[in-house]
Amino acid sequence: MRRIYRKIEQIVGNVITVVAGEVSYGELATITTPEGSSLAQVIRLDGDRVSLQVLAGTKGISTNAEIRFLGHSMQTPFSKSLLGRIFTGSGEPRDKRPAITENLIDIGGPSVNPVKRVTPGNMIPTGIPMIDVFNTLVESQKLPIFSVAGEPYNSLLARIAMQAKVDIIILGGMGLKHDDYLFFRDVLEKNGALTRSILFIHTAADPTVECILVPDLCLAVAEQFALQGKRVLVLLTDMTNFADSIKEIANTMEQIPSNRGYPGDLYSQLACRYEKAAAFEGAGSITILAVTTMPGDDVTHPIPDNTGYITEGQFYLRNGRIEPFGSLSRLKQHVNNRTREDHRSIMDSMIQLYALYKESFEKQSMGFRISAWDKKLLRYGERFEHEMMDLNVNISLDQALDLGWYILADCFQPAETGITTKLIEKFWPDNTRMSIA
Repeated sequence: MRRIYRKIEQIVGNVITVVAGEVSYGELATITTPEGSSLAQVIRLDGDRVSLQVLAGTKGISTNAEIRFLGHSMQTPFSKSLLGRIFTGSGEPRDKRPAITENLIDIGGPSVNPVKRVTPGNMIPTGIPMIDVFNTLVESQKLPIFSVAGEPYNSLLARIAMQAKVDIIILGGMGLKHDDYLFFRDVLEKNGALTRSILFIHTAADPTVECILVPDLCLAVAEQFALQGKRVLVLLTDMTNFADSIKEIANTMEQIPSNRGYPGDLYSQLACRYEKAAAFEGAGSITILAVTTMPGDDVTHPIPDNTGYITEGQFYLRNGRIEPFGSLSRLKQHVNNRTREDHRSIMDSMIQLYALYKESFEKQSMGFRISAWDKKLLRYGERFEHEMMDLNVNISLDQALDLGWYILADCFQPAETGITTKLIEKFWPDNTRMSIA
C-alpha cells in the first residue's frame, strides 16, 4: 500500500520537494488540493528527499497538499484507435474526444539493442526531389532539419506527413504556437493524412514540463506499432524547445550548468530519444525527422552541435529551400544504388554543375564579363532552383530523375555533364523542354 504524504518541503517553479521513502526515479504521483488533482513525476532522489516536477504547474498547490505515489512511471495507452487522434503533451485528448485507457505502456524506456537492429536498406519516398534524389531518406534513419526561426520547417514537415510512403505518421509538437497546431491539424485533415497520423501537441501556452514528455510519448507509441510490423515515421518540431525546457527545469533544480547554461547531460537527453530510430528484424521500423532551430543560425550552439554527433547527417533549410551544400543523408548510399541505375550520376552531376552556377552567378553579380559557359550555367541554375529545389514540387523519384535529364539536355551538351557515355546513350532525351511549371 502506497503511503500518503501531506507535507511539501519546498516549491520552486514547477518542482516540489517532499521527504518520502520507497520511491523510485521516474515514478508518478498524484497531488491533491481542494481545487483538484494533478500528476507529478520524480526527477531527483537525494536520500529521502524526493523532487517531483508537476505536469500542470504548481499554481494553487500549498505545502499541505496530499501526495500519493502510484508505484509506476509515466504511461500512455496504445491501440489502433489512437490513429486520427490528437493529444496534449501529457497524453490527454486535445480533440475533445473520449480518452483511451486500455493497454497502458511505459514511456521513456531503453533504446533497441544494436545487435537486434537491421541494417537500413529501404528508401522512404517523399515526393520532394531535394530529398528523394539528392539526400534520400532511409528507413530507420534519424535526421535533424537544421533551420532558423521564420523558415517554413513546419510546412515541410506537413508535406512529408502527407506524402511519405510509410504506414503511420506520429507528429510531436513542442512549444508550438496555437496557429501552428491548427495548421498541422487542418492540413492533415484536409488531405486525408490524419487518418494514418497521431499527434502529440504541446503549445507554448501549456506547462513547460509537458514539453519534455512529447518525444517519449511519440517514440513509445511508435515502437509498439513498429513491433507490429508498421513502418512508422516520427516527425518532431522543435527539439530546441525541448532542450530549452530541460534547461529551465535543470536551472530550477539549481543544477550546475554547462555550455551556455544547458545541463551537462544534454547530449544524453537528446541521444536517448534519437537512438529510438531502428528497424526490427521480422517487424517494422521507426524513422525520425526532427526540426532543430539554431539560435542565431549558429551550428556550434550546444543543441545542433550535440545533435550532429548523434544523427546520421542533416538537412539545412535556408531561404525556403533544402540547401544542397551541407545537407547530407549519410545512409543514402544504402539505397540509391538500387533505385535506378542513373540515380547516383544524376545526383553527382547536377550538384557539381549547381556549384559552378553559384560561381558564375557571383561573377555576374559583381559585374565581371561572363562567358558562353557561364550563360549555360546561369540558365541551368535558374531551372534547377525553380524545378528541383522548390519545396512545392511534388513528383516521384522516377519523374524527378527524368526531369533532371531534361534540364541537363536543355542547358548542356552531353559531354559537358560529366556523365558516362553508357548512361548518356540510354537516358539522354531529345531537346524537348520538360518542365513542372
